[in-house]
Amino acid sequence: MNKLNRKKEEAPAAPPAPSKEEVLLSEIRDLLKEQNNRS
Repeated sequence: MNKLNRKKEEAPAAPPAPSKEEVLLSEIRDLLKEQNNRS
């Protein structure tokens, strides 16, 4: 876990704009979370 955290800290402050795929995946993830919360 520490290795992952270090990589995040080393990343530049302004991340590149998410690709279309990343946007879609994040939307799907959010929708799935909503469905799980309702049931």
